[in-house]
This record gives sequence, C-alpha cells and structure tokens, in this order.
Amino acid sequence: MSNAATINVTTRTIELAELGPESPLPTVQPLLEPPYAVDGGIPAEIVEGASWGKAKNIYPYPLQDAYTRETSATGLTAVVLENEHLKATFLPQLGGRLWQLTDKDTGKELLHTGDRIQFANLALRNAWFAGGIEWNIGTRGHSPTTCAPLHTAVVRTPEGREVLRMWEFDRLREVVFQIDAWLPAGSKVLFTAVRIRNPNDHAVPMYWWSNAAIPMTPETRVIAPAGRAYATGYDGSMTVVRPADFQGIDATWPARNPHAADFFFDLAPEQRRWEVAMDDAGDGLALISSPRLRGRKLFVWGGNAGGHRWQEWLTPSSQGEEPRRYAEIQAGLAQTQFEHVSMPAGTSWQWVEAYGNARLDPSQAGGAWDAAVGHAGERVDALVSEEAVEAALADSARWADLAPTEFVAAGSGWGALERARRHASGMNWIDESGTPFADESLTADQAPWLDLLTANAGIVEKPFEASVSEEARQPFGGAGSFVRGLDWEDLLAAARNESAEAAFHHAVMVHARADATNAEDMQAVIGMYRRAMGGLVTADTIAAGNHPDGIVGAGAPLGNRSLPLALRGLGLALMAAGEVDEGLIQLNFACHYAPGNRALLLEAMSLAVDNGWPEMVFDVLERAPASLLSLGRVKFLQARAHADAGNRGAAAAILKAGIEVPDLREGANSITELWRRVCPGEDVPEQYQFSMR
Repeated sequence: MSNAATINVTTRTIELAELGPESPLPTVQPLLEPPYAVDGGIPAEIVEGASWGKAKNIYPYPLQDAYTRETSATGLTAVVLENEHLKATFLPQLGGRLWQLTDKDTGKELLHTGDRIQFANLALRNAWFAGGIEWNIGTRGHSPTTCAPLHTAVVRTPEGREVLRMWEFDRLREVVFQIDAWLPAGSKVLFTAVRIRNPNDHAVPMYWWSNAAIPMTPETRVIAPAGRAYATGYDGSMTVVRPADFQGIDATWPARNPHAADFFFDLAPEQRRWEVAMDDAGDGLALISSPRLRGRKLFVWGGNAGGHRWQEWLTPSSQGEEPRRYAEIQAGLAQTQFEHVSMPAGTSWQWVEAYGNARLDPSQAGGAWDAAVGHAGERVDALVSEEAVEAALADSARWADLAPTEFVAAGSGWGALERARRHASGMNWIDESGTPFADESLTADQAPWLDLLTANAGIVEKPFEASVSEEARQPFGGAGSFVRGLDWEDLLAAARNESAEAAFHHAVMVHARADATNAEDMQAVIGMYRRAMGGLVTADTIAAGNHPDGIVGAGAPLGNRSLPLALRGLGLALMAAGEVDEGLIQLNFACHYAPGNRALLLEAMSLAVDNGWPEMVFDVLERAPASLLSLGRVKFLQARAHADAGNRGAAAAILKAGIEVPDLREGANSITELWRRVCPGEDVPEQYQFSMR
C-alpha cells in the first residue's frame, strides 16, 4: 500500500438543480430573525454576545432565489485529497464544500452526502443544500458564499507538501477568509486551517461555524465533553438542559428527538475542543479543533412529519430507496449561534480543524454519559493529539502567505474591486501574496464601479469628499449590482445632481444602512428615492397607460432597469415608516413598470397578502407574463389571496391541484395553515407537511 498523499483536480458529475440568475432587487429588507426568550440560567456572556453585532440585512449580496426542483447531470470541478486512510472531495464552485470524506480503512462515508444537490430556502441568500461540511462566515445563518464559487488554488510548501487553498472577500463584514486543507501521508485526519483577516480600522462583529452533516440511523449517537447544553427549538425559547436527559429522552441519540432542536454544548474553557458521532459499529465523524473554535453543536430535524418532510425535500430518495436521514455536528467561534465575537481592527485569526474516524467502542460509547465522554475523549486523543493539532496550526501559519502554485477556480471579482476601492481612498488592505484577487476575476458586475473609481482618480480627496468640482465630475451611468461603503456614497453624492442613476444608487446605500425602525431614517430614505425619480409616479400615470422609458430626475433619466427598483425601494421605505397603503401603491406601480420581473412581483404579492391587500395580487398578475403564472409560489399567493378575499373554494382548488414552492422557507407553515383554513376537516397532504412545531 502506498504511503503517498495526493491532490488531484478532476470533474465530479452530480445531479444538480439549476441555481438560476441572482435577484435584481437590492437586499435592503431586514433579516428575518426569530426572537428567543432566554431563561435565567443563560450566562451573561451569551446574552451579551447575542445582543449586538446582528447584521441589518445581507446587502450588498443579492438573493439566490430563482432555482427550481428540476435537476440535471452537471460536471463540477472537484479537488480530491487522498492518502492510504482517507479520501476527501471538495467542491470549490459551491462554497468550497467538503462534499465527501471516506474512511478507506472501513469503507465508511463519514459525511451525509449523495449524487444529487437540491437547493432550498435555508441560507442568508436563500439557496442552500444539504450534505458535506460547509463553512459559514458573517452572521447567523448559512453563509452568503455557501452556493458561490471560491477562489481556489494548490499551494506547494517548502517541505514539498501540497495544500488546497480556497479564499474570498466577505462583503458583509468586509474581511478576507481563507481555508487551507491538507492530508499528510499516513494521517488518519484531514486538516483544515481557517484564517480571517480584518483590514478595517475598526472592530467588526465576527461569526464562524463549520457545519458537518452526518448520516443518522437509530444507532447514531453524538458525544461532546460537556454535561449540559443550551437548547433552542422552533418555539422561540433558549434553555439550559442536560442533553442526555432532555424532556424524558437521551437527546444525544439524534433519532430519538421528536422535534427539531439545537443543542449547544457547554464545554469548559480548559476542555479540549471536540465532538464525535458514531454508528452501530462505533464509526463516525470526529470534529476536533484548536482552542479558538470554541463552540460545539448538535442539530436534529426531529422525528415528526415536518422533520421527515424537510429531509426528504433536501435529499430526496431514489425510487425504492429507504429515506436517508441526517443530523449535524458543528463548531464555531462562540458558544452559540446567536452570538457574535468582536474582531479587533487590523487583526488576523487562525485555527485548525481535524476530521477523521475516532473508531469508538459502541459498548462503551453507548452507555452512561460520563463514561461515554471519557471513552470518546481517549479515542479522540488516539486519533490526533493536542500536540499534533498545535503543530498543524504552526505549519498553517507558516504557509498562510505562500503564493499559489496552480490555480484551479476563480471566485468573484469583488475582492479585486475592494482592493481598488481601498487603494483609491487610502484605506488599509491585506497582503495578497497568498490570496490574490486577480484583475481577471473582474466581471460586468464590478465594471461600473471600477469605472466610477477610475473616472474620479485624483479628483477626490482622501478620504472621499462630496466637494468635487463641476468640470471634473464624471457621469455615472448606473449598475446592475450594488456596493456598500461611505466612500462609494461620497462619489455618488457628488454625481447625483447630474445623474439620476447615481441618486438612485445613493438612496439604496443609505436605505441599506438605515434603521428600518427609525421613522426619521426612513423619511430621509423616502426623500432620496423621490429625488432620484424627479417626483412621484401617480395613479393617473398608470391609468393612462403612460409608461415612459424613464422618469427624469435632476439630470439624465432613470432607466428602465432602475426605475422599478426605485419605486420598490420607495414602497418598502414608506411601509417601514408606517405608511403601509402608500407603500403598497408604489410597489404596485413598480410591478406595472416591470411586469416580467419575477423577484419584484413575488415580493410585492407577498407583501400585499401579508398586509390585507389580496386584490393587489390579482391586479399584478393581470399584467404578468404567462411564464410566471405557472410558478409554485405564484399559485400559492393566488390561493392565499382568494382565501383572503372570501373565495375559499378557489383557494382549495389550487391547493388540491397540487403546488410545489421550491424556495419554501425553513420553519414555514404557510401551506399547511392555508390548507387547514380552506379545507377544514381534511387531512393535510404529506407534501404540504413542513411544520417543525
């Protein structure tokens, strides 16, 4: 048997759903975040960490919400690390997901995975898929990059070792992260090193969780070195519990949990950081890390109808195949996923994670909790010692800035634009030696913003100011993408009197950072949108069928692409300011100007039914193209509008004919609730049972 360790770049064919185009709507709406009621036993540190740092929204990232349930065989770039004990397969084009980890000694797959990827609405940007190990940065929720490509390369160290490197610029926190992975010859663990660099001159709220999906059978048990945990469910509570004795069950056996729940293990500060899963033979994934990665979590879907339906929705079984269940073990910077950790200005954080099979003895690991923890700890130490993890951390620090040797895949162009922006405004930036953001990565998304920087080079003082001379200003022609930063706002403010597009983008940026609960903030945003449009769109304009190519602002007209988005932004700001009816009117106008804008129509229709305007749904759909009328979410909103308008029979007919909403939100009970409302006394069909409560 060879003792060599190899890295191979290959193609992996997977049944993959089409992700579809990104949403054209700027993500200015607040994040949906359930309130959690904590009991008196939750430590002050957790309460404090959960009370700050939450992102207002995910701006400037666009939503990824146009996917369908249809899949096709698709070739994806895969990077395979292999030695005599393990085989690890990464997918750089899908967030760098560690898709498979095979223990060659036993033939066991240590991760829940498959040959089909189905997207669903569980992530910050909507699209998410189950399986493997994903890397989450920024704020609570599955990462903005989880369904996006990462810059990827192979790095060769002076010792002759080959390291897989993946990196990207996180636009939410404006930091750079990288993931290095290597598999030494003879090693029974795969090492990954994560580094986050904050180039800003201020501290940023930081969040990281590595999320591993594990196969789940009735014999699966998850063990971490803690006797208690902080438990949350879908009832809005957080309590201190003993997982091995939780509501009459031992919840450390995931299949025994009747309902979906999170268990954040309360590891003592001096305790070694690890968590393991085992099957009936004692095999399963061990997740071990250096101390900085403090938190450990077990997530279970629960054994009720909703939990089973969600797992089938995410990883559908082939015909005749038994349903494949899974749980998740996770590791994060904080004790719970409700907290952010303050990352000081100009700092760099790094830690190491190790993944392998701890090979537990099920007779010992399946017994009383304290004995199981003691046994699992011994097996973890035998798998990889603390000294080996510390040595790996030291190695990764030495390699972190080595230049890539062979480039594998390109990520986004936003890192290259960020470098240009920071250089132009005199702000700090990172050393790109090990994580280059090549100019070749720039695309049409970044081009208008790079042009804006280039056109104003040497004109604006550093930092940017709005006092640019009239003769030096360059018109801004608009963009289909969005950026954030006060220096960008200064450039746009300087140009807004000559360009309605600049005024519109400036309004969007102020809207994104404004406090949606502050009436004064919202009134300022309302005024900015109105100035960008040069006035108000009126009901008479719509009634007369007067749909101009653009509305003239204080200069060039606002174009067909931006006008509906400005009306939409105005509508959202009005609603946030308490002027709900006027806001819905503006959203309706926006749909009249862009009847084929799928994202705009769906948002407007949802807000209409949520705010008691069912007739607006029918009005919007009268002008919508036939291609949108067949969408599952459109049919659901139609059914809900019929029910709200008093036509229960029409609503029931739509539901009974069958609808499928590809981006149904996790935890949503909307279809179930509507069925019970319009089909009283009839059992809810299995395909509509997504309730987790």
